[in-house]
Amino acid sequence: MLLAGKKALVFGVANDRSIAYAVAKIFRENGASVAFNYVNDAIRKRVEPISEELGGEFIFPCDVTKDEEILQAAQLVQEKWGSVDILVHSIAFANRDDLSGRYIETSRSGFALALDVSCYSLVAVCHAFEPLMPEGGSVMTMTYYGAQKVIPNYNVMGVAKAALEASVRYLAADMGARGIRVNAISSGPLKTLASSGISGMKQIFKHVEEKAPLKRNVTQDNAAGLALFLASNLSFCVTGETIFVDAGYHVVGM
Repeated sequence: MLLAGKKALVFGVANDRSIAYAVAKIFRENGASVAFNYVNDAIRKRVEPISEELGGEFIFPCDVTKDEEILQAAQLVQEKWGSVDILVHSIAFANRDDLSGRYIETSRSGFALALDVSCYSLVAVCHAFEPLMPEGGSVMTMTYYGAQKVIPNYNVMGVAKAALEASVRYLAADMGARGIRVNAISSGPLKTLASSGISGMKQIFKHVEEKAPLKRNVTQDNAAGLALFLASNLSFCVTGETIFVDAGYHVVGM
């Protein structure tokens, strides 16, 4: 098994349609121990049964907008495991009002919130957990093509994802000396809780299926397969990358 003996923290499981759920599932199937964060009691009620289903070792509170909770989470994980091999960052948020209409109308507070949750949280988590990765390891986050090209109604989230992809490169440079790889998975559009807040998703799915070289949409399992590669030693010399798993849609011009 590719991840035998590895310990993976998975941030951002919302339900069994989450990319993070599929990632955790394939990690467990390949021998990794997994643990999950939750933001509040409402999310805990969702995460607990998922952790039980997938054989998670523990769950822990961590609101990534609060530095003290991130540090407390790192302390808890150190007590439980001592060290970590894999960090999965599958977290993003923007106000629904900022995911429709014109990007130019994004509020200052909405912009700050989207960048904080969707981008800075990766920086904060890496900073807190880097000391728990003394033998190196793999960090991965989730992005989307809307970071590089204009996607209708993606708006401020596209800007946040662009910042996230830049952060991946800078974090890879910072953490590489410790043998820690940092990469982003850019999946094609998926039917998730997060995407349900974006207007026009049905049309986007139809368009991708028609125009992508492979003539199909991708699934959570496709993204999870790439995550398995990035978590394993097969990607030992891969870092700082944004890797697409989108049926080739990103290569099409016209």
